[in-house]
Amino acid sequence: MEHPSIRFYIHALLLLLTAAVASCAEDPQVYITETGKKYHLDGCRYLERSRIPIRLSTASSLGYDPCGHCNPPPIPPEITRPERDPGLYRLNVVGLEHPKEADLTEMTPAVVVRHVDGDTVYVAIPRPPTGVKSYESVRFIGVDTPETVHPQKIVERFGKEASTFTRDHLLNQLVFLAFDWQLRDRYDRLLAYVYLADGSCFNAVLVRDGYAHAYTRFPFQFLEEFRALERTAREQGNGLWGPEKP
Repeated sequence: MEHPSIRFYIHALLLLLTAAVASCAEDPQVYITETGKKYHLDGCRYLERSRIPIRLSTASSLGYDPCGHCNPPPIPPEITRPERDPGLYRLNVVGLEHPKEADLTEMTPAVVVRHVDGDTVYVAIPRPPTGVKSYESVRFIGVDTPETVHPQKIVERFGKEASTFTRDHLLNQLVFLAFDWQLRDRYDRLLAYVYLADGSCFNAVLVRDGYAHAYTRFPFQFLEEFRALERTAREQGNGLWGPEKP
């Protein structure tokens, strides 16, 4: 039987190859919009409201089609678009004990097109699974970063640092979404674990590096592990647990 980690790394390698083919000449930069399902050339009139840079291979592998107005490069014939399972990959149903055990090949690929704060982003999903829209606000499961944009709260300590960390690591990037027992919160935001192409769970990284508290008000699959990550971050003085700057 094929070991699941081998399948994971093969899939991740294929995605990385299609998302970042070495030469820009062979894999030119194109642009997508927050809510559209086509990719465009720079200067296209359909980019007036939003303009997200992306490699042609990534746009193609995610299911974007070429714009008929600006005529960007066609989809390379060597790129095969994988058929997506319309189901949701729920980690509580799978029964995983650690985030690193999740299967990237079962997740929903997306592009982060807008950043809100440390624990919330907007994503574009050109081929969404059942129950998910093609444009979603995503709230990270199991984490709570200090507030920066709450209309009734002041900017909290280390909030700007957490927000900047998320923006720098996720904006315009290919990510993979996994879910838990609750799909949406009361604000209709999609609740998800956000994975990077290297297999790391960004939710866990935020807690580990001290950019977020483990949010344990509601149950989730990795609650105990996130609690342990927070304890370690506290003990090591990481991020918001470090000394306050004068």
